[in-house]
Amino acid sequence: MEVKIGIQSIPRELVVETDATAEEVERDLAAALSAKDGSPVFALTTQKGGRVLVAADKIAFVELGGDQSRRVGFGSIA
Repeated sequence: MEVKIGIQSIPRELVVETDATAEEVERDLAAALSAKDGSPVFALTTQKGGRVLVAADKIAFVELGGDQSRRVGFGSIA
């Protein structure tokens, strides 16, 4: 699934491809935003096994894309 994260004062959004479901991403984001410790971090694991960490208090928005795979090519042959 594609996750777009808007970060305050950054003109471009961060796009992450992850194997997590929308529910898992929402749960992790809610946990990061409600954390009471000093500086909560929202973490996502990428499809290639990497991790993306974003300071939760700097997140402007999170857009969850569908589970559709990307299309390749110029169209279908009918």
